[in-house]
Amino acid sequence: MSLPDAESVYAELESQLKRGLDYHACLVGIHSGGAWLAERLAQALPGEHPVGFLDVSFYRDDYGQRGLKSRLQRSNIPFDVADKRILLVDDVLYTGRSVRAALNELFDYGRPASVELAVLIDRGGRELPVEAQYVGARLACVREQQIVLTRDEAGRFVLALEPAGPGDATAYA
Repeated sequence: MSLPDAESVYAELESQLKRGLDYHACLVGIHSGGAWLAERLAQALPGEHPVGFLDVSFYRDDYGQRGLKSRLQRSNIPFDVADKRILLVDDVLYTGRSVRAALNELFDYGRPASVELAVLIDRGGRELPVEAQYVGARLACVREQQIVLTRDEAGRFVLALEPAGPGDATAYA
């Protein structure tokens, strides 16, 4: 399977958001790829878009089976989420479990007016009823592989296909 150019996919996602996102929406990125996307989108989109970040590791429903990721990040939402329009941003949407965990954690900060979801890649394979309103690209990917977003030295996004490790059949996505 060949992957599309991540920068082209990002440009498509940005274009969709420019047409549909509320001018004052707050962006909340899921660490780490979603956090990188949220930071860049906040600078590129018209309007004022405060940015926050979530590490959903402790909120995942498979925490007891999978344990913690090797590198935990700090969740930080430096604005009041109550009655705000929130755009939740993630890199790859797969099972929907990371999004469910992010919603649980987000509501610990307050009750937003609305929450929309933007993802760079939707790879299918949902286990929960989660659907993104904004999608850069839809790609079919076998369960034994995972799509990973990284950044190169210049800060450009790069997509890679990696084998799913043991227990990654329900990856962190």
